[in-house]
Amino acid sequence: MHFEQSLGELEALVERLEQGDLPLEESLATFERGIHLSRHCQKALDEAEQRVRILTETSASAEPIPFNPTVS
Repeated sequence: MHFEQSLGELEALVERLEQGDLPLEESLATFERGIHLSRHCQKALDEAEQRVRILTETSASAEPIPFNPTVS
């Protein structure tokens, strides 16, 4: 499941829970699903943050390499 799908489902579950008209068992099941989706979303965000950090991090030992279009 993609992040956007998980987030959309999580938002819908929150709306259902906020209405307060679900029976106890259904509320608990909805809450459990929400926790699962929340963890999935957090993991996806953490991974994206790590990728951005890796891409933007500069290393003191890294040397720029000039672009040479004739090399394949």
